[in-house]
Amino acid sequence: MRIDEIDIDPRVINILKEHGINNLYPPQEESIDYALNGENLVLSVPTAGGKSLVAYLAMLKSVLNGGKAMYIVPLRALASEKYDDLSIFEKIGVRTAVSYGDLDSPEPMLDSFDIIIVTSEKADSLLRHRAYWLKKISVVVADEIHLINDAGRGPTLEIILSRFKEDAQIIGLSATIKNSDELAGWLNAKHVKSDWRPVPLKEGIYLDGKISFMDNTYKKIKKQENEVASLVSDTLGDKGQVLIFTNTRRSAESLTEKLSDLCKQFLDESEKSELKNASEKIIKSQSEPTSAGAKISKCVRNGAAYHHAGLSNTQRKIVESNFRNGKIKCIAATPTLAAGINLPARRVVIKNLYRFDPNFGRTPIPILEIKQMEGRAGRPQYDKEGEAVLIAKNENEKNKIYEDYLLNETEEIYSKLGSEKSLRTHILSSIAAGFVSNENELKNFIGNTFYAYQTEAWKMDNIIENVVFFLEENNMIKNFNATKYGKKVSDLYIDPLSAVKIKKALEKNISSNFLLLHTVCTTPDMRILYLRKNDYEWVEEKAEKHKEIVVDDDYEYFLSQVKTACLLEDWLNEFSEESIINKYRVGSGDIYAKTETGEWLLYSMRELAGLFNRDIMRTLNKLMRRMKYGVKEELLELTTIKGVGRIRARTLFNHDLKTIDDLRKTNLESLSKIEKIGKSLAEDIKRQIT
Repeated sequence: MRIDEIDIDPRVINILKEHGINNLYPPQEESIDYALNGENLVLSVPTAGGKSLVAYLAMLKSVLNGGKAMYIVPLRALASEKYDDLSIFEKIGVRTAVSYGDLDSPEPMLDSFDIIIVTSEKADSLLRHRAYWLKKISVVVADEIHLINDAGRGPTLEIILSRFKEDAQIIGLSATIKNSDELAGWLNAKHVKSDWRPVPLKEGIYLDGKISFMDNTYKKIKKQENEVASLVSDTLGDKGQVLIFTNTRRSAESLTEKLSDLCKQFLDESEKSELKNASEKIIKSQSEPTSAGAKISKCVRNGAAYHHAGLSNTQRKIVESNFRNGKIKCIAATPTLAAGINLPARRVVIKNLYRFDPNFGRTPIPILEIKQMEGRAGRPQYDKEGEAVLIAKNENEKNKIYEDYLLNETEEIYSKLGSEKSLRTHILSSIAAGFVSNENELKNFIGNTFYAYQTEAWKMDNIIENVVFFLEENNMIKNFNATKYGKKVSDLYIDPLSAVKIKKALEKNISSNFLLLHTVCTTPDMRILYLRKNDYEWVEEKAEKHKEIVVDDDYEYFLSQVKTACLLEDWLNEFSEESIINKYRVGSGDIYAKTETGEWLLYSMRELAGLFNRDIMRTLNKLMRRMKYGVKEELLELTTIKGVGRIRARTLFNHDLKTIDDLRKTNLESLSKIEKIGKSLAEDIKRQIT
């Protein structure tokens, strides 16, 4: 089917043609009429099968007819990618915005945009705040809707769709899963399922110098020092790119370092020059130099990279953009890269089929995740076919991989809403936002969820009653009305159990900075650090110094909370990123994630202090700002200047420029000569404070 045949504004068609889109893929053709006619749709198609375009066209048609659309993504990185895709339609007046920060605001400015790209958490927060413009939403797209199966983010996505499904068109974009028809049934949606791919996929197993493919063909591979190096060398020699999936960050990093020299051999002079620039960008992007930054920079220079959550946003973007343009030849990644980010490669190598789970030990990776990884194989416009290769150590393992993964169907997905942890936050928000006002309405609403669709009703009643009792017992609701406390907890977008822990700390009148930091680390909203063997002694010593801390029944979990609080304290005390990375065995990205969560929880504590302990609000306000910038209190005034972070603020302070008034009094020339400031920033500082 040609693009010209689609029933949509001709200006949209012209823009698509400008970007080389002239025909629809078979799954797009099968689903486009449903999407454009306003029907609910679940589109279950492999990676790169063109799902997003169907959703974009449905949103554009609705928007150009006066509607408003919301596009929900599971990851922030995906939000940026979708924004880039949709921003090409600004020339015909379609305004697109991305919003995923500030979970305590109705974001009234979003009313002036036509398409709003949000994470699940942001969408849920907007619903809690009853943002008035949400009534205008005519289309809701759920990207990676199969992640309803994810215990972490799944319940939130499910609740959002349950709220919208009566009033807006729902389009769910899914990987090929066994029971996508069940999702469609729940949403009263048309169901389009296809195995079609723009680049055919060959699945195979590598053993002893040979890939045996599912289509009974095979390929001999010249052996290098190990299996992965052999597969990488073979691909690069054929002018392809490789994605390697491994189960840990450490493995991804060490593998990349080992492959770095091999990849370098396949670079031409132009690529070497561009990668040198990319490598230097990584170094310059660091607010302070770290060995981790130097390591990824060195690998990138050689045409190899790793990709995981420990990288900073800038580092990840540099890696992704240089892989897309073909300069980086090989990426070793943890499975997060398989979750929707558009980075195809000629060959995907899956090194590990097991991962370590802290609760269950060594566990097999689900088939669905393996299929998501495999789906990255095959670059449209570049490759005639993609290859996904799993590695076996012997013939027995090869047979097992065939049976367990290549010949097996993906698992069915199930709602993860049916736990008290998931339900307590969503039941409180339903009551606080006025969505339900009595027990029957609450049960009717829960009865509208995917969980209820899959579960016998009697199994829900007991959990609902327990959650309602918890909220009443902790004075968050009364007679199905939210108390002032309950409304505040819902608006702050924190788990009600987090609020209970924070309230207890406020009522004890804790004033020690470390104890306040420890309090936020005891909440379920903070993902705590694991303990390593070397940690026990120093963490126990730290806990001993603060005898006021209540020891949790699970002693190891308690020590993990203390360790996490220590990281936050070190950040506030201006420990270098390098020292934090080495002490806690984390990456720059982890530091920013922990401190961002810490800032949000301190903000929540400050807001709740307005109800329970106003005397501590000033202390919390300073602590929150210090968390944002990673500075001691004496630097807070300097960090209000744009472009002056923790390192430059300390440099100015050490040059006796301790306040904004001190900066006003110093002349431009003197300011320019200070290390890490320079003429350009000095001029900008002067402009800001004049």
